Amino acid sequence: MSFIKHIGKVQDKKVAIIYRVVPGEEHMALVCYPDLLPKHFNDSIMGVIESDAGQQAENLADALHRNLFKDGRQILTTLHKEGMIKKVATKDIVVTPNATSHVHLDELNKIMDGISTGDNAAKKMKDLDDRSGLVDPAVNRKAQQESADLTNMSNEGIAKQRLDQSKKLILEAKAMNLEAKRLKEEAFELDATLKPKPRIVKKTTKKAVKKAVKKAVKKVGVKKKAQ
Repeated sequence: MSFIKHIGKVQDKKVAIIYRVVPGEEHMALVCYPDLLPKHFNDSIMGVIESDAGQQAENLADALHRNLFKDGRQILTTLHKEGMIKKVATKDIVVTPNATSHVHLDELNKIMDGISTGDNAAKKMKDLDDRSGLVDPAVNRKAQQESADLTNMSNEGIAKQRLDQSKKLILEAKAMNLEAKRLKEEAFELDATLKPKPRIVKKTTKKAVKKAVKKAVKKVGVKKKAQ
């Protein structure tokens, strides 16, 4: 099984590592348990993690912040508001690149934080890269600040997020409409019998109208004689 970045385990439970460290609490990380979430949440989160953008992100939070659940809500904000983000000790999180090797997150953090201090740390990071396929990122201070801001989101910030989401959804809707039109045209080219036939509208002439009126009047006259 190939290594997937941002995924670890706490005992026997899979965790998605949202932030490797909590600002001011370097021994703690922020995670969620995707397998314990509703299926549509799990599918969206794992989709982001397994995407190219997710695997290239320094912190998973960066990718989650840029993506939405199917109902249009921003993933990172929703996880926070719904209480689905948990703090877990980094020493309890194990990253397992394959069946024969693993590294604890606290060990990984020390190596990554020490990369700029000397060749020894860089060499350890390279060894982990060769063993597990981990990318060599530096500590993302901006991402850590965003983590701290999760607990203090203003109405102005939330409103801006909603506006950004609405713009993104509008663009996605336009793109989907164009794609649907293209697929429909392609289907008709492959099988012309699927194309709806144009409706034939019968034109009603003045002569036909007069004839219908006379017929109706005559019918009424016959009924009166019968009475």
